Amino acid sequence: MPKKTTLPNGIRVLSDRVAGVRSVSVGVWAAVGSRDETAGQGGLAHLIEHMMFKGTTRRSARVIAETIDATGGMLDAYTTKEATAYYARVLDEHMPVALDLLADMLINSTFAEEELAREKEVVLEEISMAEDMPEDLVHELFDAHVFAGHPLARPILGTRESVAGHTREDILRFVGRHYTPANLVIAAAGSVDHGRLVDEAARLFGGMSGPEPPRRVTRPLAYTPGRVAVEKDTEQVHVCVGGPGLRRADPRRFAMHLLDTIVGGGMSSRLFQQLRENRGLVYSTYSFVASYTETGVFGVYAATRPERVEEVLEVIGRELGEMAAGGIREEDVDRAREHAKGSLMLALENTATRVGRLAGAELWREPYLSPGELIDRIERVSVQDVRALADELFAPERLSVVMLGPVAAEKPAPVRRAAAAGRRREAAREAMG
Repeated sequence: MPKKTTLPNGIRVLSDRVAGVRSVSVGVWAAVGSRDETAGQGGLAHLIEHMMFKGTTRRSARVIAETIDATGGMLDAYTTKEATAYYARVLDEHMPVALDLLADMLINSTFAEEELAREKEVVLEEISMAEDMPEDLVHELFDAHVFAGHPLARPILGTRESVAGHTREDILRFVGRHYTPANLVIAAAGSVDHGRLVDEAARLFGGMSGPEPPRRVTRPLAYTPGRVAVEKDTEQVHVCVGGPGLRRADPRRFAMHLLDTIVGGGMSSRLFQQLRENRGLVYSTYSFVASYTETGVFGVYAATRPERVEEVLEVIGRELGEMAAGGIREEDVDRAREHAKGSLMLALENTATRVGRLAGAELWREPYLSPGELIDRIERVSVQDVRALADELFAPERLSVVMLGPVAAEKPAPVRRAAAAGRRREAAREAMG
């Protein structure tokens, strides 16, 4: 079982020892992301993540890279809507080196003006790259629509204007407010001794201090379903259909995982079979879910030629409507359950996956579920649980459609209720016996 120690300054240190491996994944997680930015700060959390690699009082950016390369390991980071993570994967003998690097970056980064100017250009290129990837861009547009008016709507990368305007003083203020001991979790998984990890963490991070981080502002989601089209010069129309999902702590999240698998989680899923295998309408289609503090999002994605987009939307609407009307079978849930258990156990062979789960549970102050406990929760999900969730989430009045590609631009408007057709057909079949 994982072990936890809280340092005197409030930093939480966790470890999960995995037998039979030589590697260790170790990192520092901060409970701050794009949703914690204020007006004018768009993309600042992500820019800071970049700048942590650009030199400290002890190491230049090149020396940081050379130090991790000399171990044969890797050093990386990512920013989400609600968290920022810095992590390394190395052989166990190199864990002190990796942790020293992470501490140096988080405590001693200089955020030099010349490095900041260069890195802002890098992020601007990242924004341009994202805009050239319509599959990614339509998801961002979908989030912006579903979360409109809510902090979760903020794009992680920010905008060109906001990124260009960030200063070194902005970075120092943001780091001083959010990168404080109470907001940090150090976690490691793999070939790790908890006592040694705590000793190293205390030596390297024990001198950190800072105020209590600002309390995250949570608010209900004011969602208005609709249909949005954004014109872009692409070969295909990229489509997302869906709406609000479940918050992170919702006990129905295990049913949500199975429903996601049934809808678009693999080659046997409803959408893959109907859109690709049976009709040849798409090459790529899948479903997706994400959960946050007070709400979440679910949706399905597909890409097709412009002349076929309405047919694709009709098929998606019909499939969601039929599932909402009770069209999920016991065997669908059984197959999704076995898929979930298998994919979970395979993922947990990866120390990076294990440490991410461990840190996430602590970051959100939620109970950590062991692999056995996770399997038990999955086993408890019934077909009635999945049907009830489909009935709630796939109700036509909750669904939005967001399209990107060679289509006439549409401002938000009520969605065409294709899903209702599925419900009507299902009801008619039941009436006929």
